[in-house]
Amino acid sequence: MPDVREYVLRTPPGGVKRYDHEALCDLLEVEDYSRVIFEQGVGREAIVRVYPANPLMGVRSVTRDDLVMDARGRIQLGTYFDGSPLRFRLFDPKTGNAQRGAVFGTTGAGKSRLVQAILVACKNSGIVVHLADLKHGQSVPEATGQVATRVTTQYEAILMLRGLVAEAERRMAAYAKMGRSGFVIGAPDPLTYGIIDEANRLLEKGALFRAEAALLIKELGRTGRSVGVGIIIAAQAGHLDELGGSDTLRGMLKEGEVILLRWSSAMMQQLVSDGLLPRGEALQPIPKVVGQICKIRRYNEQRADDEDDVNSQGMLYHLTSVRPTSMARTHVVGSVEPCTGYDPVILDLYGPGTPPGEPIDLMRYVTEQELKALADSDDGQGLAGPAAAGAAAATAAPPAAPRSLAERILAILPPEGMTAPDLMVALDADGCSTKPVRRGTLNTTLSTMRSQGKLPRPDGTGRIVPLPAD
Repeated sequence: MPDVREYVLRTPPGGVKRYDHEALCDLLEVEDYSRVIFEQGVGREAIVRVYPANPLMGVRSVTRDDLVMDARGRIQLGTYFDGSPLRFRLFDPKTGNAQRGAVFGTTGAGKSRLVQAILVACKNSGIVVHLADLKHGQSVPEATGQVATRVTTQYEAILMLRGLVAEAERRMAAYAKMGRSGFVIGAPDPLTYGIIDEANRLLEKGALFRAEAALLIKELGRTGRSVGVGIIIAAQAGHLDELGGSDTLRGMLKEGEVILLRWSSAMMQQLVSDGLLPRGEALQPIPKVVGQICKIRRYNEQRADDEDDVNSQGMLYHLTSVRPTSMARTHVVGSVEPCTGYDPVILDLYGPGTPPGEPIDLMRYVTEQELKALADSDDGQGLAGPAAAGAAAATAAPPAAPRSLAERILAILPPEGMTAPDLMVALDADGCSTKPVRRGTLNTTLSTMRSQGKLPRPDGTGRIVPLPAD
């Protein structure tokens, strides 16, 4: 590319663990920090490129062809700064796995437009989508009628997740009888995704259904992928502990598709400590305003009218790709200016026709306790309302039995057993207590149960198992 300065650097063994981007720009005498791109390669080499303007400022609009899954299960969402395509995997044909995905970004970073692109890709690729838009349906309104299931409340999202887990379990049993260990699209089932936008509303501390939501999402991430039932969440980039607890998501996301748009410092620290970004790796910050130069203006010198306009929407890092520290940007999705109604450009991307798949029968997954709350509800709106019935069920008095922690453990443990972290999540979701179980309390109770002969001794697998049936 003409007018691009390129410097190849020799790095110390192990590479550069930390660098000061502002100092690098000052050394190169570049006032606009966004024009300088630092990328570390394999071995002891790094490249610094100085562009005449930020190369990601003129990305093109997305096309329907971009959003059709290729033979390797990928769609093209955008481009890297060097023009290489930014791809997002929806299916791995080599392993037969659906994917686990997460999109993080602060308000206004372009998260909802990226979700729209994924939804369009799913419809155009024959993938069944069950969507929870927890911003009362406002984040991706054009998805109305374009997905198999669309819900807008937290309670409906829980019912949707219960349905997805039930479908995964049905497929596991059916495939076991067929002698199949992997998933093949359309034989006999379609590739299916649960997508939750604004997932932080469902998983943050204090949310009514936090514990159950975390358990269901983890179950889909752990077992659903091998039977073609994937899960993708989109959330504010705050802190992973606000998303159901870091233990819930850490393992799920490490091998999934993780995209980080403009972020907060707390999120960055958590991503590094949780191993989602290699320790010591540095990401160039994504500013709200790209190209803004902070300098003193002379007397009567005019500032540009648009110098404080946010223009970095869609800039991101694909943390689980082969280029986790290379900045990229999504193609433009939809109209540049806000529309008074549904965005016609986005509707055109979805195209005509009905979406693949059948909707989940939400009422099938309402518990008896919740049915009673629905019957007692006087809002007359049922599941279409603001989940008042679900809130009533969640805050209702816990059942009389089982009361002790030991009884609750025995009621929960499946024949194959559970790990201690999974057991803690299940206990928090069993509805028998409003207080979370502490790790120390659980360990003490397990030790007592073993001494009383209620549980066998640890078998070396790290799982807590019940006594075998007589």
